[in-house]
Amino acid sequence: MPQTSSHWLPLALVAVAAMLWRGEGLGARPMHADEANQAVKAGELLESGRYAYDPRDHHGPVLYYAVLPVAWIRGERTLAGLDEVTVRLVPAIAGAACVILLGLLAAPLGRWPSLAAAAFMASSPPALYYSRYFIQETLLVAFTLAAFLCARRWWERGGAAWAAAAGACLGLMLATKESAPVFAACALLALAAAGPLPARPAHARGGLAALACLGAALAVAALFYSSFGSHPAGLRDALGSWRPAAARVLSGDTGHEKPWWYYLRLFAWQRSGGLTFEQAGFGALALAGAGIALSGGPGLLRWAAAYSGLVLLVLSATPYKTPWLAVNLVPGFALLAAGALAALARDRFGAAVAGAAALAVVAMLALQADRAARVYASDPRNPYAYVHSAPDVLKFRPLAEWALARTPGGPVRVISEEYWPLPWYLRGLGNVGYWNSPPEACDGAMVVASADLAGAVRARLHGPYDQAYLGLRPGFVLVVFTPRR
Repeated sequence: MPQTSSHWLPLALVAVAAMLWRGEGLGARPMHADEANQAVKAGELLESGRYAYDPRDHHGPVLYYAVLPVAWIRGERTLAGLDEVTVRLVPAIAGAACVILLGLLAAPLGRWPSLAAAAFMASSPPALYYSRYFIQETLLVAFTLAAFLCARRWWERGGAAWAAAAGACLGLMLATKESAPVFAACALLALAAAGPLPARPAHARGGLAALACLGAALAVAALFYSSFGSHPAGLRDALGSWRPAAARVLSGDTGHEKPWWYYLRLFAWQRSGGLTFEQAGFGALALAGAGIALSGGPGLLRWAAAYSGLVLLVLSATPYKTPWLAVNLVPGFALLAAGALAALARDRFGAAVAGAAALAVVAMLALQADRAARVYASDPRNPYAYVHSAPDVLKFRPLAEWALARTPGGPVRVISEEYWPLPWYLRGLGNVGYWNSPPEACDGAMVVASADLAGAVRARLHGPYDQAYLGLRPGFVLVVFTPRR
């Protein structure tokens, strides 16, 4: 469908609103442990210019490299100078890009249904929440949508350039997260399940396009995993990355095991501690769209139903489940919901009903998204604030600065098996060390110990110490010792 100004302007407005929403108050929420771990990794790359892919503890390198231009624009050059706003702007920009990409991908459904799909993406609670969260998932979704869109452009118009662009996006997917092949495979299987595709133009030559796509994908992935040629061993590590990734998600012993219906519940209704989080209207529209697809709806809707079903099946069948993985379901569900609205709007009355339904669902999603991403952003009752850091983590840096000012020689000791996100909050301070068990010498300007190690640490302190208690995350308390004066 040709894109005219009457289509581009509303889509651009939705994307701008999505970006403003995603970019507002990015530094307010405490850093999650995973965010902090990756932010430190990005800061080390920013400061030293060096990066080495580690398949055991981190995902792909694109997230860290994506921080660099944002940090440079904001005048940040060191880990100590990097801040939460800078790192979270990366997924925020990717989240706004998802809105545009999905609107374009949904164009065959019609002008206003494609706008509805974009609006659903913009106001989706998981999409908004994790567009403000420094992890890989939103970038993976953006590159996935870009790959789908470029592949469709190649099918419609031919030419190796579009095939190469799709391959480059696939390479970025692969260099973002090890799970990328799962979504690529689901997309290809969905094509087979969706039935016959529109006839391919004669000039869309399959062999040349396949080579262009594969070559671009391998080249882009190799550039990132090799740290742009400075760390060739990263290529070897990338080829074996599926082993630790598979072991992590299939072991059934990670502490992240959930029932099979976990993701379905996120898109339905749940209540926790007096708070209700729901996407029932959106879920109902997506289910209606799936029904239309199964009864012979348009090709894009059939593909979206097959793709969403396969992704949901894979995510639900895997023991390892975290709420940020739900972001991968949002684009397909948004396409299905938009398809249901398009099917309803077959006459003037149906169009009025469909428009009212779209506005109601977007309004409810926006309300829920704002509650999740702003009002209750770090509340343990929020299903998206998963094992989230307690607000107390914001107190550690001023305490450490005060302690080091009193005792300039330090050190600040953190003694705990779990201490993230503290390395992020204590970055740039001199003489800070971390131990998993009590060292022989425990004295310092400030000593932080987990509750289970506090007794052993206290026994190794010399002289009187005051102690206080601060939360790291729900159910995990740290004891803070400071020399008494």
